[in-house]
Amino acid sequence: MPSPSPAPAADLAEVAARGRALILSLQDPSGAYPASPTFSAYLGFSWLRDGAFIADAMSAGGEEASATAFFDWCARTLELQAERIERIVRAAREGRPVPDGEMLATRFRFDGTQVDDGWENFQLDGYGLWLWAALAHARRHGLDPDRWHSGIALTADYLVSSWARPCYDWWEEHVEHVHISTLGSIEAGLRAIEPLESMGAERRAAVRAAADAVATTIRERGVVDGHLVKWIGSTEVDASLAALIAPLAVVDAGSDLARATLAELERRVVVDGGTHRFPADTYYGGGQWPLLSCFLGLAHLRAGDADRARELLAWAAGTERPAGTLPEQVEDHLLEPSALPGWVERWGTSADPLLWSSAMFLRLAAELGEVGA
Repeated sequence: MPSPSPAPAADLAEVAARGRALILSLQDPSGAYPASPTFSAYLGFSWLRDGAFIADAMSAGGEEASATAFFDWCARTLELQAERIERIVRAAREGRPVPDGEMLATRFRFDGTQVDDGWENFQLDGYGLWLWAALAHARRHGLDPDRWHSGIALTADYLVSSWARPCYDWWEEHVEHVHISTLGSIEAGLRAIEPLESMGAERRAAVRAAADAVATTIRERGVVDGHLVKWIGSTEVDASLAALIAPLAVVDAGSDLARATLAELERRVVVDGGTHRFPADTYYGGGQWPLLSCFLGLAHLRAGDADRARELLAWAAGTERPAGTLPEQVEDHLLEPSALPGWVERWGTSADPLLWSSAMFLRLAAELGEVGA
């Protein structure tokens, strides 16, 4: 496809508005956000990770009811898993952790049920992210987070018991590793809920201790040559690391660690404003993801570089399709073009629309003042 053309500044608000309207139109009556309404591999499922970021964007973009409905869905979904969570936590305490296949899923049907269908399901990131996003939403709109008390408490126990386990990353790859973006997602969630008095002193103390341990692990084992790395033991980077700077704020945007990480991401995974997932990516040929350019923009903005943030937002706007959708990725700069046909044969063309893409555009546009917050 031709190179995305940066959108004029006046059009940024229109792209954000179309994305917000698309998300509203596709949100399930249950409150769940579909990952994509058309892509075969995602059809019929809502991810806690994608959904948390979508809800956070909708909340920041002024759609309070939409975000609240998603968090209500998260809490109900966790309550349906209460017996499984209690079994997982008990086994961990007794020193006999359950196998990966018995852990919670990363994606659920819209009715909140878990489907054990062989998907790369064991991921911990979404459980931290929904906590972080729900508490941010509650603060933003003056809501009482105790409406989600049961789901929050169950998630807290699950993460406290399991945070150190290797699991799949944001991209559902490499289950054998402990990923730094996953740890950052967990820390953000635990930090968000720790002040909740309704959790009780014992659970709050456990949450605080776990969050501190996660933070120590990130800084002692997740940094090489002054920058964050993809997983413990790696020297590579991953674009998801930008989220630890913003919006998650588990790494101070003014720190040397943040500056070095942003510089390394710009050097290793960004081409003309388009952001790859990681240097060795071959999924659909390893294209550039609009949502990752927006994450990087959020991090630059938090670090004080609004001009770079706006450049990245403009690049993402240039990927908008004629139907007003933002895709999962574009093919202008593929890292491994020979891998593309195999994925197309397997699942069809890559996801378009991807609600997470529209959400991250909305989120960065809101931070830059392009839409009402």
